[in-house]
Amino acid sequence: MLRECTAHGYFRGDVCPVCGEPGKFLMSDQELERIGRTMAGTLRHFPEKFDLHMDEQGFVPMREFIFAIKKYNPRYHWLRPHHIIALIETDPKGRYQSSTDLIRATYGHTIELDLRLPTDNIPDHLYYPTTEEEADIILETGLKPSDRKLVHLSKTYSDAFNAGRVRTDTPVILEIDARGAIGSGLEIQRAARTVYLIAEVPAEFLSRAEEQEAMDEGSDGE
Repeated sequence: MLRECTAHGYFRGDVCPVCGEPGKFLMSDQELERIGRTMAGTLRHFPEKFDLHMDEQGFVPMREFIFAIKKYNPRYHWLRPHHIIALIETDPKGRYQSSTDLIRATYGHTIELDLRLPTDNIPDHLYYPTTEEEADIILETGLKPSDRKLVHLSKTYSDAFNAGRVRTDTPVILEIDARGAIGSGLEIQRAARTVYLIAEVPAEFLSRAEEQEAMDEGSDGE
């Protein structure tokens, strides 16, 4: 459930996590899920489905997005910009960004864009989940995009493991020498709280991650 606390802003749940007040109701769990799925699909894959113009950085006008949702789904006639801002600000993965009257997804795109995301504060090591069958091939030939335009890397071993569980129960986690890659001239961008983007990772910067070492490094703080 999406709500707004007058003192502490937007939150998901029944009560404000700071003061415990119920706040103002904005959106049910079902509405939050459906609108969130529409946002993900539209901003990552098919803006043309809703007749939206997307600029080269992936932004679309918020009001045009809202108009399109209400046009194709009249049940959401109540939707306003603050509902979208609340969804963006409370998204647990930080998948979206708003700027003035524009919104965009920050990763997961299957369309060609120039996102221009921040490139500072990159961890020395990042992680990528794969399968046992694919691991040796990647370690030999390097890591390249598959169904997305950029390679998506995770901040920690556990983040990568959780992402990899979508494909297999026992993902193999590869470690990326991010410092070395950047030193060689490659660019890594910060896309979300735990997601980083790179065009490709040459084999020289890849190795199999040791779980305990990765966990220990993450606990030292970044």
